[in-house]
Amino acid sequence: MFSLVQMKFRALLVLLSKIWTCICFMFNRQVRAYQPVKYELFPLSPVSRHRLSIVQRKTLVLDLDETLIHSHHNAMPRNIVKPGTPHDFTVKVTIDRHPVRFFVHKRPHVDFFLDVVSQWYDLVVFTASMEIYGAAVADKLDNGRNILRRRYYRQHCTPDYGSYTKDLSAICNDLNRIFIIDNSPAAYRCFPHNAIPIKSWFSDPMDISLLSLLPMLDALRFTNDVRSVLSRNLHLHGLW
Repeated sequence: MFSLVQMKFRALLVLLSKIWTCICFMFNRQVRAYQPVKYELFPLSPVSRHRLSIVQRKTLVLDLDETLIHSHHNAMPRNIVKPGTPHDFTVKVTIDRHPVRFFVHKRPHVDFFLDVVSQWYDLVVFTASMEIYGAAVADKLDNGRNILRRRYYRQHCTPDYGSYTKDLSAICNDLNRIFIIDNSPAAYRCFPHNAIPIKSWFSDPMDISLLSLLPMLDALRFTNDVRSVLSRNLHLHGLW
């Protein structure tokens, strides 16, 4: 009788041990998933400074909606953002003589991202949104830093099968030194070798996509031709 109790007790201990191990594993995985990604900036070595001096400064084109920000307004039929989630700023515009207020959410780390990449590249905003809206959002993101001076809007896009494509050659005729970050592959359909895809963002507060791009962007500025690197990533363009 006593031996049977001991066996049951040991079996219970083994079961509890397995449950605790599983809990610890799930907890540690969750903690790792939410650890912030840091990107430290260090002074360039003499070799790196020399390399930069012999290659041309490049142009980085940035999409707005679902790439750097997500916005919605009360008249929208559905809102992907969870009700009650605080927005970062509002944009009030008049569309077809009707005042519209957009509630804009900034993608996590976008301010730091813009601060860093503006040191490496000439930045251009290229959005398929209307100018009255896109300009107001770009002004807020720039926040007086004067880093988002060049801007292109819907009227600069080409309608194509229900979407809009963006002509990078209209911004820079040297395709060696221009590329775009956009969540929509249709936007750069004509320039797949000059694009970096990014996952569409709507509301995830733990998103680190912009930070994750910094190592590649840091290295890309040292190349003679961005296409020599980005053409290797064509398989990624169908992911999003």
